[in-house]
Amino acid sequence: MATTAGAAPEAEQKPEQEPKQRSVRVVLFGLMIAMLLAMLDNMIVGTAMPTIVGELGGLSHLSWVVTAYTLATAASTPIWGKLGDMYGRKGVFMASIVLFLIGSALSGMAQDMSQLIAFRALQGLGAGGLIVGVMAIIGDLIPPRERGKYQGMMAGVMAVAMIGGPLIGGSITDNWGWRWSFYINLPLGVVALFMISAVLHLPKKRVQARIDYLGAGLLTVGITSLVLITTWGGNQYDWASGQIIGLLVLGVGSLAAFLYVETRAAEPVLPLHIFRSRNFALISVVGFFVGFTMFGAVTFLPLYQQTVQGASATNSGLLLLPMLMSMMVVSLVAGRVTTQTGRYKVFPVVGGALMVLGLYLLSTMDTGTTRFMSGVFMAVLGAALGCLMQITMLIAQNSVEMKDMGVGSSSSTLFRTIGGSFGVSLFGAIFTHQVTETMAARAGSSAAAVTSSSAQLDPASLSKLPPAVKDAYLHAVANGTHHVFLWGAVISVVAFAASWFVKETPLRGADPKPDAGQPTDDALLARQD
Repeated sequence: MATTAGAAPEAEQKPEQEPKQRSVRVVLFGLMIAMLLAMLDNMIVGTAMPTIVGELGGLSHLSWVVTAYTLATAASTPIWGKLGDMYGRKGVFMASIVLFLIGSALSGMAQDMSQLIAFRALQGLGAGGLIVGVMAIIGDLIPPRERGKYQGMMAGVMAVAMIGGPLIGGSITDNWGWRWSFYINLPLGVVALFMISAVLHLPKKRVQARIDYLGAGLLTVGITSLVLITTWGGNQYDWASGQIIGLLVLGVGSLAAFLYVETRAAEPVLPLHIFRSRNFALISVVGFFVGFTMFGAVTFLPLYQQTVQGASATNSGLLLLPMLMSMMVVSLVAGRVTTQTGRYKVFPVVGGALMVLGLYLLSTMDTGTTRFMSGVFMAVLGAALGCLMQITMLIAQNSVEMKDMGVGSSSSTLFRTIGGSFGVSLFGAIFTHQVTETMAARAGSSAAAVTSSSAQLDPASLSKLPPAVKDAYLHAVANGTHHVFLWGAVISVVAFAASWFVKETPLRGADPKPDAGQPTDDALLARQD
């Protein structure tokens, strides 16, 4: 063309930019629906589980409904990321949505617990590609310098899932039946598929390379073994039992073999060179503890408020509102500041400090703590998560080359997922131990009937206990949550320390106010991998 980039009048560029900017927003809306699918599912299904068990039976296999989903999600996350890098992001992402929807439909049609567990695993395989696909596509479309504008949107989706999930799940189960807890995913998924298919335009590519099946298999075995250790250890099997030790040997051996294979694979499923970046390695550690803390808090805060403070289980999602609103607001502010200044190191450091402080404050709760004070403590923890949730992903993506955007995003997601699995399992073991000990000390032999089958009672069962036993149980739950959050504060010091060593390297992308020759939203949809 004869016309240079700088010769086009600004007035002529604006009509082209506006449709492109709208296209980016439409794509992001579709991506947020897909992210909502993955996050909302567990929240809705969790509320429906008592009804599911009542109809299908199999109470002893209840944990596997969650474990099968978690295992499949964690194991498949890095594989989806690598497939996107090799064969193109759009097709792989849409395939993960389709697989998730198939798993959802089959789960809704399950006739017994064995079928439900198998179909939940299939659903989890699809879920592994949803979140990493969203993060990787955003990484392709939007430079890190501009990405902070959209952090509030992602934090808002997470808040909607955590607050609305239990409420929606309870309403669906009460009015339509538990099967619709899975069927509800289908219309949302179809909308996401249509929007992504119609508006997202990424270059099609086909890399002539073999998939690292051996590496993928070893990684899957290693992750599965470690998650099973945290799920079964101290619960179904003693920590020193042959089963747990065998899983430990299998897990460590598989991961060691995986590292060896990855150094020699032509197209490794998890390229080890990305960990040569100090920032990527450090932020992976921080992300692990973010998952560790967030999932632990979401699990045990409602338990404390429902049991000790007598809150309604139906409104359990609203109990987390102070934490989630704080997280969303701070995440939005952090994103805007990062976009305007290009500086971001302050947020992991401040977030790490607030995480330690928030967990410590939560550890001070007892049977006399008011809902207002617990809400204040949750808001502090929410501010910490707001500083960390999206910034950790931004730093991870900015620390890898564009060709590794998929595996960089999936690795960051993987560490957070594994951190959540370890957090819930470890906190659960600490909580159960403390509840059992406190009940034995306060109620003596009367505690056996309460703690023999479970360390948690629903409010209806709690109201039927003798006053002395009920009082002992309330103190036991308060003591259990005290130790959970105190240990969480101690462990989170590692994340705070790691954040200090993150180096503030320049973010890729244009300045907040780009010059005439710089790429803006009009070039985002054509960005090459």
